[in-house]
This record gives sequence, structure tokens and C-alpha cells, in this order.
Amino acid sequence: MKVLITGAAGFLGSHLCDRFLADGHAVVGMDNLITGHARNLEHLRDDARFTFAHHDVTEYVDVQGPLDGVLHFASPASPVDYLELPIQTLKVGSLGTHNTLGLAKEKGARYLLASTSEVYGDPEVHPQHEEYWGHVNPVGPRGVYDEAKRFGEAMTMAYRRTHGVDTRIARIFNTYGPRMRPGDGRVVSNFIVQALRGEALTVYGDGSQTRSFCFVSDEVEGLYRLFLSDEHDPVNIGNPTEHTVLELAELVRDVVGRGDVRRLPLPVDDPKVRQPDITRARTILGWEPAVSLREGLERTVPYFRELVEVEDARARTL
Repeated sequence: MKVLITGAAGFLGSHLCDRFLADGHAVVGMDNLITGHARNLEHLRDDARFTFAHHDVTEYVDVQGPLDGVLHFASPASPVDYLELPIQTLKVGSLGTHNTLGLAKEKGARYLLASTSEVYGDPEVHPQHEEYWGHVNPVGPRGVYDEAKRFGEAMTMAYRRTHGVDTRIARIFNTYGPRMRPGDGRVVSNFIVQALRGEALTVYGDGSQTRSFCFVSDEVEGLYRLFLSDEHDPVNIGNPTEHTVLELAELVRDVVGRGDVRRLPLPVDDPKVRQPDITRARTILGWEPAVSLREGLERTVPYFRELVEVEDARARTL
């Protein structure tokens, strides 16, 4: 196959490029590099089956020649990013989804939308299953991301029903691993960088809020299987093992070897719980995560250690 992956220079997008290339497919990676980073694709520079296109998907999207798949992963995806770039986040979820669906329709290509567990908002149903419609504050600060993804899902289903586009929708839960960006505001990267620098780990509220953390190799495998499947309704792709934020802080402290905890007030509309019901993924895709949180952290910390050492060395020379 030849596929287009938008957001290819981002954390998840770059790993997805690797997964398709590993199976012998050709990949066009597209990114405007606002939140993605070229270093995530540097290892693919000499791969003849990979092409990079520097482009903003909120503008008209075109790829020359036949195309078998479109995977739309472009979007600011961390609280720091979408709170700093609220209008861009809404545009990539609306215009970007529209443009990439239009390309899939033109090429007769299969389409996968990267949606999110944030469509469930601060959920009143736990764990979250795909039939739950969510509990979202559309005018709160997080609404720009939540509603962009909810709109993207609606647009994707409209293209399927109206134009017969062969679509998939993945609701992605908290994912972590190498190529996350330091300072992106995600709890795993925050804790690891703080611990490596000997700083206190910032826990919001009392730390009892829960998240379910999926290592990137598990997440990408689930996404890949969903793309190859015949399933058109949304599917949760995430790790169903639930941890409190305080438990995560203690695990990071154990793996890194240091790190006290500092508590700050809970942000507005921050979900109190987050745990996927992955019954559909298990049944339809034969998929479930295999990497434990401790093992995943042990595989992630060396990546951040190298980045932190480089950044700190550069800062000392300024």
C-alpha cells in the first residue's frame, strides 16, 4: 500500500510511519512542524519508500498518484499545545478533517481518524465504552480540543454515509514512550523530565485522579490493526489498567531514582477518571496491550535522559 499519514513528525505519527514501513508499505508523511519535530523522522531520511511533505492540512491537501490509505493524526494533542493554539486546534479538527476526507474520497482510499478519549470529557460513565456520548464542556478551555475531535468524528461518519468513504475512527487514550516532547504538558513527560532534573514532581489536586497509560508500541499496533480491519464505528485503543496520578509519580520516582512530589490546584475541567473499555478492540481486532507501565517507563526514561542532557549542556554554553 501507499498511505498518507498527517502529523507524521509528531509522537504517534512518527511511530505509525515506522509501523507501515516495517510491513513494506510506502508512506507520505505530512506535517507543518508546529508541534511535531523533524528529528522524529530523521532516521527515515534515506528510506526510498518514505516521502516527507511540509504542509498544513487546513489548506487544500493533494498527493500525486494512487493512494490506498489516509491516516489523519495532525493536531496539537497536549494541554500545553491546544491551550496555546486553540484556533489552530479547531481548524485542524474541522478543516483538516474535511480536507483529508476529501482526498480519501478522490483517491478511493481507506481513511482512519485519530480521535481521542477526550470526546468523553469528564466522564460520568466509568470505564468509558464507545456507546457513551460523553460529558464535555464546549466553552471551557479544554473544549477546543474535545470539540474539534467530536466534530472530526461527525464529519468522518458523514463522509461515510454520504459519499461511501471507507472510514475508521480510533479513540486514543493516554499514550507515552520515546519521541514525546519534553515540556508538552503531558503527565508522563512532565514527571520524567522533572525527576531527571532533580525537581519536584507536580501533582495536581490530591493525585487521586486516574489515567490509563498505553505504551506507544502497543498503541500503534492497535491502530494498525484497526486500519486493516473492516470496522467503521469508533473503537477505543488504550490500556485498560487504571492508575492514579500519584501512583504514576511514585513509579517514575522508582525508575529514575529520585523526585519529591509537589501539589498544585487541579486545572479547570480536568477529568477525574479515565479508563477505556476495550471489549470491542479485543473482540474485533484481537488486540490488547502487552507492556506494563513500569516496563514502558523503563523503555522511555533513557530517551528523555539523553534529551535532557543535551538541552542542559546547551543551556550551560549560553
